[in-house]
Amino acid sequence: MPYGECKVYSDGSHYIAIPHTENKKRRRKHKHEAITVSEKDGKLKLEKTPSVKLIEDDDENEPVSPVQVSFEEVIAEAQKKHDKPPDEPPKRTTTRKQVFEDLYVKYNQLPYSQKKKAILSDIQPLFKTKQAAVSYVQENLDRKRRNLIARRVRLTRKVNLQEFNYFVTFTYDSAKHTEESFRKGIKTCLRNFGMRKDWKYIGVWERSPEKQRLHFHGLFNIPENTMPGVMIEKNDYNFNTHRRQITMQNTYFNEKFGRSDFEEITDKHQIGGAISYIVKYIEKSGERIVCSKGLPQYFISDIMDEDIICPTGLEDKKLLLYDDFRCWDEGCLVGNVSDSVIKQMRKSN
Repeated sequence: MPYGECKVYSDGSHYIAIPHTENKKRRRKHKHEAITVSEKDGKLKLEKTPSVKLIEDDDENEPVSPVQVSFEEVIAEAQKKHDKPPDEPPKRTTTRKQVFEDLYVKYNQLPYSQKKKAILSDIQPLFKTKQAAVSYVQENLDRKRRNLIARRVRLTRKVNLQEFNYFVTFTYDSAKHTEESFRKGIKTCLRNFGMRKDWKYIGVWERSPEKQRLHFHGLFNIPENTMPGVMIEKNDYNFNTHRRQITMQNTYFNEKFGRSDFEEITDKHQIGGAISYIVKYIEKSGERIVCSKGLPQYFISDIMDEDIICPTGLEDKKLLLYDDFRCWDEGCLVGNVSDSVIKQMRKSN
């Protein structure tokens, strides 16, 4: 039985198809309780909102006539009601999830067990019991782990459907930019090259371990004759390997942003190493993937029975395909799978 409208992706070695299914369930939106917290000496405290009490007028406690109150007494009473004590910690309205996210970023460089312990210690005052805090922290740590795995899978699928010819690193130069202007400038520049010159890229922001200098690492597909500036060779010293090395740099990016390093990709095995390199920084820094438009995870194709090796995946819901399977678009044969045929197929995320 043919399978229509399958989503097909590559895991780096094989093509795998996901048969089309109807999902009528809507994605549930989570609502989070708003809480008021204060922070003093680095410790969080949950502030309870005082209940509003209605006070009835009493003839025996009739308010004093304004004629009997001096101007100075009125000013003093107003300041007493509205002015905050000088040592009162500032309060903010937030959610427990946002507090967890802030603490996760704060302690992200610690090993897992130490990170969990530090987050639990800081967030526990926001819960009635310790067990409630433990369950909440564990649940959100599991959520962060699932999200990280999903980002890694999404990155790998996007990369395996593209042809990349450069691994590029852009390094922040404090003499030319602030970190904010460097991020914004790189994003704007790459977005313009993507629209005007059909560049494709995918990468992540990262900081060097010692100096914490901002970098951008990415895989690039740069079409021929679209490279700005001039490519030059630089004889440099690598402090990680402690060896001299020759790097390819671009004058346009060097002058505009700082330092650029272009490593040409001549073998598909280099792609796997580059993916591992980028994933390592996603896990370490928690940064989001930065990619150009037009980098899909899947292409859409009908799948014939003779092109299926066997079912695979969880509960055999996926289909393992032959390396030369035929691609069909709405009943029309496009050709055996190849880079040129994939470009003609409809795409999906």
